[in-house]
Amino acid sequence: MNEINMDFIAESIEKIKGEISKVFVGQKKLVENSLITLLAGGHLLVEGVPGLGKTLLVRSLAKAIGGESKRVQFTPDLMPSDITGNIMFDVKAGSFITRKGPVFTNILIADEINRSPAKTQAALFEAMQEFQVSLDGIEYELPSPFMVLATQNPFEHEGTYPLPDAQKDRFLMKLLIDYPEEEEEKEMLELVLNKGSGDKLSIEGVESVISAEDFIKLKNYTSQVRVDPSIIDYAVRLSAATRMGGGRAMSYRGLPLAGHSAIETGSGPRGSLALIRSARGKALMEQRDYVIPDDIKSMAIPVLIHRIRVSAESDLEGLSEVQAVEAVISKVEAPRGNS
Repeated sequence: MNEINMDFIAESIEKIKGEISKVFVGQKKLVENSLITLLAGGHLLVEGVPGLGKTLLVRSLAKAIGGESKRVQFTPDLMPSDITGNIMFDVKAGSFITRKGPVFTNILIADEINRSPAKTQAALFEAMQEFQVSLDGIEYELPSPFMVLATQNPFEHEGTYPLPDAQKDRFLMKLLIDYPEEEEEKEMLELVLNKGSGDKLSIEGVESVISAEDFIKLKNYTSQVRVDPSIIDYAVRLSAATRMGGGRAMSYRGLPLAGHSAIETGSGPRGSLALIRSARGKALMEQRDYVIPDDIKSMAIPVLIHRIRVSAESDLEGLSEVQAVEAVISKVEAPRGNS
């Protein structure tokens, strides 16, 4: 196992952040968690109302980390073959040919993924899980590295379709993007007026600052970060607490949580693994080769909120997935020591 090159990691991360900041203002936590997802080799889901820069963030991030990227705008009439490709008959050649879809790239930008029905969304399922696509019974391997960076609008917006639970589980993190602060909005306006085109910012000024090979190297370093057994135990207890309460009753504003009425569906084992993977990425961001309990704690909300479902009754009471996970974090004891 090669020694982790912290200088290389720190330099690469600063370069990527610098490129993103050329067009994306503020939201430092969002940018940081996006980078952690990339370091951990996961797929990323970004949610927010239209006009907050979700696509801008994803596109600038994709360009900064090198490799080829393609974008698919999800619409109600988008077909699965528009993403994966298909086998078609070439009349001139008199034979069948393979037409590969946009999923055959390093970074697939799935814009407004929940604008399409479940059948079309499911076209990405095999790609995200197996890193391959089956066309007419033949398996085609996707390029390496491969990841999906998807944006979606809140479900209460007209014309949206919920993502299937199994597919949501394949996203390492779900990040929520909110309205910018006033100062950030002013800075954004200045950027648009000085560098943009019309009412939008262009990513033409964003450069690829690392190669695809260096990106793979960053991912490999992440898997070498040390994780103590007590940290693994903590991640498992957090994930399990969303299912059956981790052996204790929990509540938020008087509402019972975990295994009772508030959390209808909890996180599966993939959530525990995602916590560890994300915590390793967090450790590298802070130039450490080991995970501490605070790494797990800080990753719990983006890793778990899309893996649980709040009951209808609790939803009416105003309990969100974020609040439910916050309650679980507050009740599950962290390992003592570094935190």
